[in-house]
Amino acid sequence: MAIVFDDSLKTGNGLIDSQHQELIDRVNRLTENCKVGTEKLAAVQTLGFLMDYTNIHFADEEKLQADNEYPLLEAHKGQHAAFVKAVEELQEMLEEEEGPSEAFVEAVKKNVVDWLLNHICVWDKQVAQFIREK
Repeated sequence: MAIVFDDSLKTGNGLIDSQHQELIDRVNRLTENCKVGTEKLAAVQTLGFLMDYTNIHFADEEKLQADNEYPLLEAHKGQHAAFVKAVEELQEMLEEEEGPSEAFVEAVKKNVVDWLLNHICVWDKQVAQFIREK
């Protein structure tokens, strides 16, 4: 389930690309720590680290968009808010379990891994293209 940061995920913005690379590293650590049967504490800590970094990254992305008067900023913020809510729900789900379950692992794949790949490839690349064409 590990994500490989390659050219297909680059936006062309150095700050955003380096943050995406770090975000992907954290997601990969999360998926590694969220295998069925692993310790709950590792998954809880990794989810916390992911949320902390996500908040920094989303703030930087939104500032970049605001500075460049990106017309879809509010929609992009909505995407970010949906991700934050999904991660909070994962945290709640994990608190109720003794450790990562199959349902939890599947939710991580859908709500973190798949979401992140789609968000970078669609939403963030649109922002990068807008800024390049500006």
